[in-house]
Amino acid sequence: MPKTKRFQKISLTQTKKKGLSGKQKLVEEIRSSVEKYSHVYLFSVQNMRNNKLKSIRNEWKDSRFFFGKNRVIAIALGRAKEDECSENLHEISKRLKGQCGILFTDKPKEEVIKYFEKHVESDYARSGNISTETVTLQPGPLEQFPFNMEPYLRQLGLPTSLQRGVVTLLKEHTVCKEGNVLTPEEARLLKLLCIHQAEFKVTIEAVWQKDGGFEDIGGGRMLVKKDETHDDETDDEDME
Repeated sequence: MPKTKRFQKISLTQTKKKGLSGKQKLVEEIRSSVEKYSHVYLFSVQNMRNNKLKSIRNEWKDSRFFFGKNRVIAIALGRAKEDECSENLHEISKRLKGQCGILFTDKPKEEVIKYFEKHVESDYARSGNISTETVTLQPGPLEQFPFNMEPYLRQLGLPTSLQRGVVTLLKEHTVCKEGNVLTPEEARLLKLLCIHQAEFKVTIEAVWQKDGGFEDIGGGRMLVKKDETHDDETDDEDME
């Protein structure tokens, strides 16, 4: 009988370390994309879901997404005016905070914003999310659950018992209250009850164009190249 490979020991010296070389490759890919594409969009993600972001990537195969590793992305673009790889790109870098990323594409701002405004998907809330509504269950049979789930439901805090093989709620129970932070047990119960209290949403925060133009969409601020600035417009230094 052949030996199983499941529990074989692997020496860590045989594994390849991405480390610095992986970061350098990422920097090169980002800088190459700056040269290739006409627009760079800064986006933030609400209620991140890998499968949903992957679906968006598949729809935008003619573009490039870079998500996560904010510090490396900032280094690639340039964290200050002195080391940016193209004019005004440091404006994108200094806004790389939290769950966000950058999108390289040749599509115009109106088309990009319109797409992401419509691309909102409801999903199950996770532990730590804020409950968007109060959910209360009335006593009686919970026929959607098989009998063997009754012990697990009790572990999650539901006052249940088996009555003639049917999972039954013994008294009124509030699963969660609007405005409260969801506990792990509450989040699991909401999922079992097929109740969505979260939205996966990508929001465009800022856009940079190849000519050096920059717009902070969230704040409504715009920077343009100095040689294109008119007397009645505010220059870059006054925007800080």
